[in-house]
Order: sequence, then C-alpha cells, then structure tokens
Amino acid sequence: MRKVIIGAFVSLDGVMQAPGGPHEDPTTGFNFGGWVAPLADDVFSEAVGKMFSEPFDLLLGRKTYEIFAAHWPYAEGGSHDSIARTFNAITKYVATRKGLDLTWKGSVALSDAAPDVAKLKQEDGPSLLTQGSTDLIQTLLANELVDEINIFTFPVMLGRGKKLFGDGPRPAAFRLISGRISPNGILIAQYVRDGAVKTGDLCTLDPPSPAEVARREKIKREG
Repeated sequence: MRKVIIGAFVSLDGVMQAPGGPHEDPTTGFNFGGWVAPLADDVFSEAVGKMFSEPFDLLLGRKTYEIFAAHWPYAEGGSHDSIARTFNAITKYVATRKGLDLTWKGSVALSDAAPDVAKLKQEDGPSLLTQGSTDLIQTLLANELVDEINIFTFPVMLGRGKKLFGDGPRPAAFRLISGRISPNGILIAQYVRDGAVKTGDLCTLDPPSPAEVARREKIKREG
C-alpha cells in the first residue's frame, strides 16, 4: 500500500500560500510571496532533502501543478538540478475537475480526488507526496487519507492567505517521530497517523463544585 504524505511550509498562523516566490500565487491579493527564502538555512535544506530522499510520486492540486510545470522542466542544470531531475522523472498525479493541458512529462489527471487517491493508496508503489495544493490537502484530510505530515513552521506571521488546516479535517491523532529546530528558528516536525483522538480529564472535581453544577445546567438551558 502507498502512503499519502503532506509536505508543507507554513507560517506561525498556518498560512502556506506562495512560499517560494512573489509570482507563485498573487491572484488573491497576497503580498508576501517568497516568505520562506529569507529564513532558509542549511538545516532546512537538509530536512527538505531528506523528505525527498525516499521514493515518491507527487500529488498536486491544479494550481500548484501549473506553477511546477512552468518551472521544474526548465530547471535542470541550475542550482536545484537534483530535485528538478527527480521531479521531472517521477509521476505527477494532478487533482483537477477542469480541463488541464498536462504538458509536464509523466503527469496523470485525477478527476475525483478522494476516491482516486484512495484507489492509488491500495496499489503498490512509492509514497504520494503533496507540495502546496491547499484545496487538495483539505480534501485528503476530510476523507482520512493522510498518513504522514511533514511541517516546516517558520517564525513569521502572515495574517492572511491560504492555510494548511481548514474546518474540514476528520478528527485523528498523530504521533511526532522526529523534530528539529533550525538556526533561523524553523520548527521541523514529522508526524505519523496514530489512530483515533484520545480524551481525558485533568481538572474535574469529584464531586463537582456547586458553581460547576450551575455552569453545566446553564449550558444545557442555553443549548
């Protein structure tokens, strides 16, 4: 079976829009495109390289695919030659309900993301790694298709923009399996799925105080 792995660069307030450059996604009035670059350091680069070191295929939303297809096929021989060659050689699965010209060699369209990804997960093959693709990630989380999350959290607040987590994820527990802090303060964390959410009680009095009983009754009355 194949795993679905989220790879995400996020701000402290959860924004992941246009981390790589000012021209990636300016259509919604987002003014901070390229916010990752000033904070990128050797530890960050090493961690990204590790994420790409295991066999994987890319799992992309339509807009991220268009960004990547306009860049990576032309990036071999440059400063990111290694990752360009990897991206260009592997399969790119693209979630799109609209007609899309798949110009990037090795691209495969997914017309219905949730069932199509669920089917891919049942096959043998490399992991399916997301990059960007906020709308697709919301769909994957809402349908419990995510097995691992790699989050690179940068010490910056962006205020607005497309976010990693919306209101739709299914409740699920994750377990931290590795964590690191880069010299520039990037929190690098790797989480794997760990079953259902567990709950407990840290502070309830037994029996509850009269004030607590009154508070609970008030909640019941107010709905």
